[in-house]
Amino acid sequence: MKAMLLALWFSGIHVLADAAAAVSKQQNQLRFSKEGQFKILQVADMHFGDGKSTPCRDVLPNQMPGCSDLNTSAFIHRMIQAEKPHLIVFTGDNIFGSDATDAVASLNAAFAPALSSNIPWAAVLGNHDQQSTLSREGVMKHIVGMKHSLSQLNPPGVNIIDGFGNYNLEVSGVEGSSLHNKSVLNLYFLDSGDYSTVPSIRGYGWIKPSQQFWFQRTSKRLRKAYMSNPEGQKSAAPGLAYFHIALREYASFDSSNFTGVKQEEGISSASVNSGFFTTMVEAGDVKAAFTGHDHLNDFCGELLGIHLCYAGGFGYHAYGKAGWARRARVVLATLEEREKGGWGEVKSIKTWKRLDDKHLTVIDAQVLWSKTSAGKLLLKYLLGHTLALVFLARYSGEQSALEHLRSVFHIILSASVSSDCLVLMDHSVVSCGNSMVF
Repeated sequence: MKAMLLALWFSGIHVLADAAAAVSKQQNQLRFSKEGQFKILQVADMHFGDGKSTPCRDVLPNQMPGCSDLNTSAFIHRMIQAEKPHLIVFTGDNIFGSDATDAVASLNAAFAPALSSNIPWAAVLGNHDQQSTLSREGVMKHIVGMKHSLSQLNPPGVNIIDGFGNYNLEVSGVEGSSLHNKSVLNLYFLDSGDYSTVPSIRGYGWIKPSQQFWFQRTSKRLRKAYMSNPEGQKSAAPGLAYFHIALREYASFDSSNFTGVKQEEGISSASVNSGFFTTMVEAGDVKAAFTGHDHLNDFCGELLGIHLCYAGGFGYHAYGKAGWARRARVVLATLEEREKGGWGEVKSIKTWKRLDDKHLTVIDAQVLWSKTSAGKLLLKYLLGHTLALVFLARYSGEQSALEHLRSVFHIILSASVSSDCLVLMDHSVVSCGNSMVF
């Protein structure tokens, strides 16, 4: 076993053509593959220390001999080989600072599987990354400068913003398709902080107003660009958000309305509500948010049209549960194949998890979003609203109702759907799921 781990540790992985094609060599631009797909591997909470000298935590007794950070690296190698992702996203606590003698050495070792694969990757910080020999800013700067990293310290041109590692990545359509110059999938990365810096507020950090303002402006810019000519689309491109610490809204679910497991005593969010969930709902383009931090939670639940998802613990030096396999989350976005050939907008976004067992078992596959379900929401809402107005106009005789009815038919021609949210022609969100937000 030890020999196999060492072999995986020192061996490089040859890049598969499909994965390499997802990035333009000239502009380092993420792009959907020629098969109309874009796949993301999420790695949460590696908690990397000093490599083979750092022991595993919370594994079965027969797993303990020789178990170390190298098991985490071997798991990443296996996931890359099995899934062939177009992008790897590390969602914080990449190193466990208090057990990392040299932050630079630990960061290099932790991300080595991604570097050797030649696959582009991106990372955000958790609450433990800065507890070694580098400051939080220093850790992010080192990550930004690493090979194949698409991470950014902070948005270019933004002088005042909280945290380190707030940025977005755009995923363009298939090369040569009508949308090859459009970002058909938008990825948002945010620094959710480490611990509260406000004396009167205890606990973990949160996404600050300056970061939310940046997100709002970025989302608005991307939505406008996608719906503008040339090749202007009727609705916003879908978005995915990645950060480390869960939002308080993650506590909204129980076993009846999520897929996966919830094994923590509570959701380890900030003690205050940052308002970022409401900000995402208002923007209307984010379909799902992905976090780590709570290693024994791996569920996905939908709230107001947005799936809130955990990845589940990945690293072997991170706390876990003996007998409960480490795991990783995969997200696959698939484009719509047009009747006359070629590829259009994103048709669906799916997710599943793989366990670090003998067979890399796939569990909890689910659809996070699809154009079909969103279209049904639009028809259901408009039909109900129209029937109510017809009834009012027929039996009350009010001219205003007839005028309102005409406006509804105008909405039918101009409205669009973003995720499970109905978006009117002025881009305001009026309905998410079964909830109205006039």
